[in-house]
Amino acid sequence: MSEQTLTVSELTREIKSVLEGNFPTISVRGEISNFKLPSSGHIYMTLKDEGAQIPAVIWKNTRMRLSVDLKDGLEIIARGRLEVYPPSGRYQLICTSVALAGAGALQQAFAMLLEKLASQGYFNREHKKPLPAIPERIGLVTSATGAVIEDMGNVLKRRFPAAKLILYPVKVQGEEAAENVIRALTYFNNPANPIHRPDVIIVARGGGSLEDLQAFNEENVALAIFGSSIPVISAIGHETDVTIADMVADMRAGTPSIAAEIAVPDTQELLRHSNTLLNRQCSALYAKVEGTERQVDSLLESYAFNLPQVKLDRLNEQLDHLVKYMSHTARSTLRHTVNLFSSLMERLALLDYRKTLERGFTLIRKDGTYATSSTTLRKMDRASVIFHDGEVAVEVTRKQPVPGKPSGQDQDPPEC
Repeated sequence: MSEQTLTVSELTREIKSVLEGNFPTISVRGEISNFKLPSSGHIYMTLKDEGAQIPAVIWKNTRMRLSVDLKDGLEIIARGRLEVYPPSGRYQLICTSVALAGAGALQQAFAMLLEKLASQGYFNREHKKPLPAIPERIGLVTSATGAVIEDMGNVLKRRFPAAKLILYPVKVQGEEAAENVIRALTYFNNPANPIHRPDVIIVARGGGSLEDLQAFNEENVALAIFGSSIPVISAIGHETDVTIADMVADMRAGTPSIAAEIAVPDTQELLRHSNTLLNRQCSALYAKVEGTERQVDSLLESYAFNLPQVKLDRLNEQLDHLVKYMSHTARSTLRHTVNLFSSLMERLALLDYRKTLERGFTLIRKDGTYATSSTTLRKMDRASVIFHDGEVAVEVTRKQPVPGKPSGQDQDPPEC
């Protein structure tokens, strides 16, 4: 075969067709060098590793959409297409998106999830559940090893020993950590035994790198915390470490020990508060009693309250007067009656025949009938003569004329 001779342009077009056709889309990982941002707004740079380098371009419209600031020394993953530039006879990577590699990728994922959850309102204050004032049981989601359990136990023992700590051991880093945390939250919200349902849940672990804390930056963990019906306190890492779990939780604590401080009240403070409330209630009660006593005294001294007593006193006075009047009248009437009775008795005594008999007179009784005339007695009649001191039986033997009797009237008095 005869060798084909190509022009530079023809060869370049062949290379362009083959290269661009075989690599329409590709992701390249490398370190940025020769970073340039001219007035045109396009970015020109070189991606390199230990053995090679490739020119890369980010057009202005793509650069405006980037969420990271690029600079020399950053390791990135650039996604785009290969392009051959004939005038200079070189190929270059046209970047359509850029992401930080390694820790930078995690940071970018963190920022994207943070933006997503914030836009959906997961961090809004109105969704935060209030913590119980005096929890009886505290659910702890953390590693079975490490100082977290001991530190929190010491705090609870010092502040509020009455609280019961229920541990659900989990992995706090690695591939299974997120799944373990979700399983723990699910269990505490719906335990098989109701006594294992805590009043508050603490999700805790010690400090670490971004990779170590990655389980608590997972979206499914954030959703599990947000969906918990029990208030959740997040205590991930140190004070400077902030995770998605911290922001979704109902309360964030800088350290596990601080979480324990937040979860329970101080016993001494509770006692002081109780004494304050007791004193306040006693003072209020005493004030109420004193106020009521004053009201009662005022009522007892009021004219309206005492009016019935005044009327009763007046009636008593009237009654006393009536009693005295009736007593006086009764005595007067009795004296008059007694005097009248005595007068009548005296008058009756004057009419008593026995008084007449004592003056020397006698009564004649015949057949049970008193003789009031001499004509009632005949000769030979038997009669009784009644004296003041006794009775004598007599027989009529003869009748004598009564001295001073007119003539022509016979029937002389009888003679016994």
